[in-house]
Amino acid sequence: MTNDFLRPGFTVIELLVVISIIGILLALLLPAVQAAREAGRRTQCQNNLKQQALAVLRLESAKGSLPTAGWGGAWVGDPDRGTDTRQPGGWIYCLLPYLEQSNVREYGHGADGTAKRKLLAQVVQIPISVFNCPTRRLAVAYPISRNYATKPFMSAFVTLAGRTDYAANAGDQSRCEIAQWLDPTSLAQGDDPKFKWPDVSDHTGVCYLRSQIKLAQVRDGTNHTYLLGEKQLNSADYDSGWNHGDDWSMYTGYQDDICRCGYSPPASDFTAINDTCRFGSSHPAGWNAAFCDGGVRWINFTIAPAIHRQLANRADQIAIDDASLGF
Repeated sequence: MTNDFLRPGFTVIELLVVISIIGILLALLLPAVQAAREAGRRTQCQNNLKQQALAVLRLESAKGSLPTAGWGGAWVGDPDRGTDTRQPGGWIYCLLPYLEQSNVREYGHGADGTAKRKLLAQVVQIPISVFNCPTRRLAVAYPISRNYATKPFMSAFVTLAGRTDYAANAGDQSRCEIAQWLDPTSLAQGDDPKFKWPDVSDHTGVCYLRSQIKLAQVRDGTNHTYLLGEKQLNSADYDSGWNHGDDWSMYTGYQDDICRCGYSPPASDFTAINDTCRFGSSHPAGWNAAFCDGGVRWINFTIAPAIHRQLANRADQIAIDDASLGF
């Protein structure tokens, strides 16, 4: 046999070694790639909150108070009723013109009756990317609870809706919604000075049922008071519509879909916790919060519960040491 028949090549063992090395390298690189992607998503989430916070401050400058959370969960926004206590829709609906979404806010303007309900049903189904955290889910319309069929004031019945991953700070109390049966059942009833609205005197935040909080009322300092933040949501319910804190549209009035409290510590989506009044996120280790000065900060899940409650209270007059915040 001559050397003409001897050609260089890999043996099976050498090939397996090369494949193993490639596999090890990929295993080493994958966490780094995933971490880089999550860093990008977290930055986008922070940018979302920054846009929302600046929109809130623009509204406060124009209207004299922070946006209201509206009347109750069974209501949606009305384009003909401003941003004060007459507005049944929540803070997200109030912010639309300040987020270059005036066309959405104008749906149904000047209409009445069934025609208006149909137009507002279209609004309910519109997702807006600035209200969805890219780590958690895409900005698309998701299924909503069947409860919506029982009492959809101002909107015709729908099965899909735009939903939010962010919530306004309602305070350090333990509740962040009002029972639906306490809502007015008509605009006329809600406008009636004799209508008995639920007592929310225990609410210490900046956005809740028919709130009209001015920045001057944030006596603990705008840089030490939560404005908005990511809301906790069980990871199994991102698109199901069955979590009670995420089962209606983001254009509703006051309820735990759009408002959260500081009574309980923030939590990860990937825990067994399913508390619809908590702040939290799908990010590793913590969540993003916007403060009343417009700043956005990263908050660890390990924040001291007492500090978390104090940051949710606009005027408890308890001094907070910045060194204890871990920002």
